[in-house]
Amino acid sequence: MDLRSLVMKSVTERLVRDDQQILLLVPPFDKTSRDPGYIKGYPPGIRENGGQYTHAALWIAWAFADLGEGDRAEALYRILNPIYRGNTLDKVERYRVEPYVVAADVYSVPPHIGRGGWTWYTGSAGWMYRLGLEAILGLRRVGKALQINPCIPGKWSGYEITYKDGDTSYRILVDNPEGVNCGVKETTLDGKILTGVDIPLLEDGEDHTIHIKMG
Repeated sequence: MDLRSLVMKSVTERLVRDDQQILLLVPPFDKTSRDPGYIKGYPPGIRENGGQYTHAALWIAWAFADLGEGDRAEALYRILNPIYRGNTLDKVERYRVEPYVVAADVYSVPPHIGRGGWTWYTGSAGWMYRLGLEAILGLRRVGKALQINPCIPGKWSGYEITYKDGDTSYRILVDNPEGVNCGVKETTLDGKILTGVDIPLLEDGEDHTIHIKMG
């Protein structure tokens, strides 16, 4: 196991909790002889003082995607996705904030475990969007080209994206016949096999099909 994997193993063991939270640090600063700064001004388990600080937690999921661990990356994404904090009455009563926007933090210490705080947090929302689209679904634009390098759960058989560039539309079909987490075996644009990682943006106002075969 390389150093990056060892670090992320420690992150999982210490910061990812069974009650569906990804903490910033443990334990919270409460009784300490040294002052760590302003975060100690928050009660234990609130915001940066040992709560789930969403902005940072998203980068943990991204790190697993960079390691090619699609199952883990997607599972962490589900923990962070606010919609899953409001899909039962019990969860709604615990979370107590809007489940359709991103909260900056989720509290981690009794009696407020699971309660959301500081919603409509645009910084975290932007990173969550990028994590899902770029790191997991693998769609990135680089200059006048697209690059598609998915890192998904092995149980996903595939997915589809529609990408528009001005008046030009691209239907992107990703197939995962071997049930892998990552790796691209073949890329075609309108039936023509491409070499390299760049998929050219044609800017011709037409509809095109990109087919990615993982493996």
